[in-house]
Amino acid sequence: MPVTGNRVDELVLRLRAAGCVFAEDEAALLLAETDDSAELERMIKLRVDGLPLEHVLGWAEFSGRRYAVAPGVFVPRPRTERLVDLAVARGGRTVLDLCCGSGAVGAAVAAALGADLYSTELDSVAVAVARQNVSRVFEGDLYDALPRGVVFDLIVVVAPYVPTDEIALLPHEARDFEPSLALDGGADGLDLVRRILAEAAQWLAPSGTLLTEVSTKQAPLVAEIARGYGLTASISTTVVIVTR
Repeated sequence: MPVTGNRVDELVLRLRAAGCVFAEDEAALLLAETDDSAELERMIKLRVDGLPLEHVLGWAEFSGRRYAVAPGVFVPRPRTERLVDLAVARGGRTVLDLCCGSGAVGAAVAAALGADLYSTELDSVAVAVARQNVSRVFEGDLYDALPRGVVFDLIVVVAPYVPTDEIALLPHEARDFEPSLALDGGADGLDLVRRILAEAAQWLAPSGTLLTEVSTKQAPLVAEIARGYGLTASISTTVVIVTR
């Protein structure tokens, strides 16, 4: 059934009434996704009910490419493209993406560099999605999931860094539809970051670099923690850059 101008207007109004700030853009994406009116209506209802647009579509755009996502999996954020740019500027032949979620961050870095990519993820739902986006995903807890003896020129990390008490303050799309495992970083938000930095030197090649995204408030503390492990650390807004 062809989509008329009135149908488009109706869709925009429904999305706007549901609180979608970019209703026109979302309507265009939904309309481009299917020509089937029943399928379109199903997707609209999911979005109006609050499901993140990326979960409705089944993909998210990140660093100029589309990556598969699914309900229960963290959606890569545009702000993290800064981490990708900083990692690419550093260069390297081997990349590790810790807490990879959908796998988009490591995939973007490795694609830009033509590098060999390893990704790790604890959550089995995210692992299944990541394997749609990258070829080598190890399921398990951080470095424990990796084969022994490999070292990396670059490690990229978007670990959960929201303090537990602040989870309730997140937008409902994150709070209600993304797993707490991908959001909750403990009392100060840095539980996993501490664990990652404690072992980083063992997995970084000489002069290798680890880049992790946190909040601007947390970044100075993360840099201090890294220095406590004998690493060099600098800050670029929300990204802490750590080297051996």
